[in-house]
Amino acid sequence: MLTVRKSQDRGHADHGWLQSNHSFSFAGYYDPRYMGYGSLRVINEDRIAPGTGFGPHGHRDMEILSYVLSGELGHKDSLGNIQGIPPGDVQRMSAGTGVTHSEFNHADGQSTHFLQIWLEPDTRGIAPEYEQKTFPETEKRGVLRLLASPCGERGSLTVHADARLYAGLFDGSEAATLALPADRKAYVHVVRGAIEVNHRTLMAGDAAFAEQEPLLAFERGTQAEVLVFDLAA
Repeated sequence: MLTVRKSQDRGHADHGWLQSNHSFSFAGYYDPRYMGYGSLRVINEDRIAPGTGFGPHGHRDMEILSYVLSGELGHKDSLGNIQGIPPGDVQRMSAGTGVTHSEFNHADGQSTHFLQIWLEPDTRGIAPEYEQKTFPETEKRGVLRLLASPCGERGSLTVHADARLYAGLFDGSEAATLALPADRKAYVHVVRGAIEVNHRTLMAGDAAFAEQEPLLAFERGTQAEVLVFDLAA
């Protein structure tokens, strides 16, 4: 079964300096139907105005991934990491026993557009960790490239959660499939463009919940970029 949720049905917050779309209940947006999906708890699509950002704030016991689409995200944390996250890089921060960080857009005249993703960890109280890797477009073109996994398989980031995150770029005849065992489900988020998933057309910002689907087929993309989460059922 594949259930589609349209982009416009997400929660939205307008903070002036920050425009944010919430796929799941977050901060002032609450919908009991969308509290998360498996270990996936948050997908916020954020646009940060130039010269602004999130001041220092804390997290505990959460796996946090940042996926930058345009601009550059400046990161600073209590572990001593000071990093710029450009498009093509993915950042993983395991909050564990507690970490404080800030995120800022230092670009002049350009907004920073990124996805902030939270996964519920399967182990709590671990020491905080930081990891950042580059995944070139060539590695995502016409395939589902593994970005994060419990064991850091195939050069992916390591997350302390029963989840795998893939990204793919599809245009024209490019296509890929993902097999889902009976004890797994999936969440698809279209980052940009348009694509057919099991013959259902999804546009930028749309999402699909997949349960009891043995195979997900991605085809007929139009400048599409997709994220796919393989989750415990």
